[in-house]
Amino acid sequence: MNFIDKVLIQVYAGDGGNGAVSFRHEKFVDRGGPDGGDGGNGASVIFQASLRENTLTKFRYQKELRAKPGQAGAKTKRHGRSAEDLVVSVPVGTVITSEDGTVLADLQTEGQTAVIAKGGRGGFGNAHFISSTRQAPKFAEKGEPGEELATVLELKMIADVGLVGLPNAGKSTLLANISNARPEIADYPFTTIRPNLGVVDIDGNTSVLFADIPGLIEGASAGKGLGHEFLRHVERTKVLVHLIDAYQDDVVAAYQTIQEELKSYKVDLTDRPQIIALNKTEGLDKEILADLMKQLKKNVPKSAKLFAISAQAGTGLKELLYAVKEVLAAHQAEAAAEAKPEIPVLKMRDEAMAWQVTKQGEAFTVTGNRIEKFAARTDFDNEQGVNRLRDIMKKMGIIHELRRQGVKAGQKIKIGKYGGFEY
Repeated sequence: MNFIDKVLIQVYAGDGGNGAVSFRHEKFVDRGGPDGGDGGNGASVIFQASLRENTLTKFRYQKELRAKPGQAGAKTKRHGRSAEDLVVSVPVGTVITSEDGTVLADLQTEGQTAVIAKGGRGGFGNAHFISSTRQAPKFAEKGEPGEELATVLELKMIADVGLVGLPNAGKSTLLANISNARPEIADYPFTTIRPNLGVVDIDGNTSVLFADIPGLIEGASAGKGLGHEFLRHVERTKVLVHLIDAYQDDVVAAYQTIQEELKSYKVDLTDRPQIIALNKTEGLDKEILADLMKQLKKNVPKSAKLFAISAQAGTGLKELLYAVKEVLAAHQAEAAAEAKPEIPVLKMRDEAMAWQVTKQGEAFTVTGNRIEKFAARTDFDNEQGVNRLRDIMKKMGIIHELRRQGVKAGQKIKIGKYGGFEY
């Protein structure tokens, strides 16, 4: 099965159902009295993080998510049924953004949910508009359109430790020998073509989640090879274990190549605590091994921990894992100390009530979140419905602003992208 970790999905929430215009049949009551019911609410699109999902493969051919609309209202004040929300399971670690990169949700824990597109509210039926001055309203609201937007789903694995290195450095072998993971292993480069996760039990009390990242090559951060597609999975790791093949022609160059790619990525990944492990040392002469370690020690940061291991033979793994545990504990303690309490953001005004009037030639356009929602529910072919919208605009001060800007009888007034009417 192909590993898919980034997809573009068009999301459509359900429209609200239309309100009904209806009159019951009774003697001595104007047209029997209004009894049109309200429309039901449209379904929202909700994303939910699930540990049962580990890839975005199911979206490979499903490029649209459409929630159901609410049902229309009916006579005798029967309300339309609201549609059930569309709940979509995605892997833990999925980040949902708009096309311009704005983060809409970052789902990092099992069961965490986020409403990505909100369903439209159902329109009121004519029974809703009875008043002392309006005994027989002959209009109802249309259902509000559901939100729709293009979203990018990007999976960034949440692991404690990321295994990085050049192709064939032994990352998969190490993961297989220390965890319950069973990655594909072979004696040729690029065996791993998808990230693998494995839980490692270090001392019976500490469980650590390792991620094996497909081999990087020089230029990976700019799009070369396979690894550049998976560098995003290193973003969330707390510690990096950098494996170097002891049989490389130049172990220092191998180390520096990976460091450069980590640094050149869109997020500088070299700021992560690192443990460097020279791998495949089981067949090396002691003098050769000592020389290789000496070369590396001169070129890695003084704070970095350096080990000689054999993932295949299992030598040095216990010491490596205890070092991982120690670095993780130090990182978590530092992160906890730096954590700051969240400061609430206080809004000085309700932006939902804001509106703006602009003149374009002989026409006027009114924009604003709240007034556009009223316009979306207005039937512009119904005179009473338009008159109600006029009343709302008057109460909000919009009519006053139109007059201030010199609106004249017969000029067109448009509300957002919806219909309009003549003044």
